[in-house]
Amino acid sequence: MMRGSQTAIDRRLIRAAEAMLRRHEGVRQFPYHDSRNKLTIGVGRNLSDRGLDADEIDYLFSNDMALALRICRNLYPAFDGFNSHRQSALLSMAFNLGQPRLAGFRRMRAAINRGNWALAAHEAEHSLRARQTRHRADEIAGLLRGVF
Repeated sequence: MMRGSQTAIDRRLIRAAEAMLRRHEGVRQFPYHDSRNKLTIGVGRNLSDRGLDADEIDYLFSNDMALALRICRNLYPAFDGFNSHRQSALLSMAFNLGQPRLAGFRRMRAAINRGNWALAAHEAEHSLRARQTRHRADEIAGLLRGVF
């Protein structure tokens, strides 16, 4: 019986401490530098000294991949019918660029939505982004072209 009441006490203690820490630290969606110039995010998470645990990295990555999938399905109505290599290439671009910048690849998107993979690959490898990330762009263009 003591174990159950101790658990309830622990939960109340944690909730009270969490409320106080949220007031003291604030809740920040984007990184900022705290009063000691440490890079911080969320509720006082010191990224400079503590960083992220492996499970936190996996959680964030999983959320980002789910967002990339939503972006691809939004921009490419036939996305679920593309082969896995082409899907992976587009997911990589969506992950890296986000929807507004990926949507800016208008000619590539139009080519994909018409099923013209050769033109889509050409557009991907001759973009400003390709000049900035040559190795990545070459691999993505190859996947779009069907070269696995």
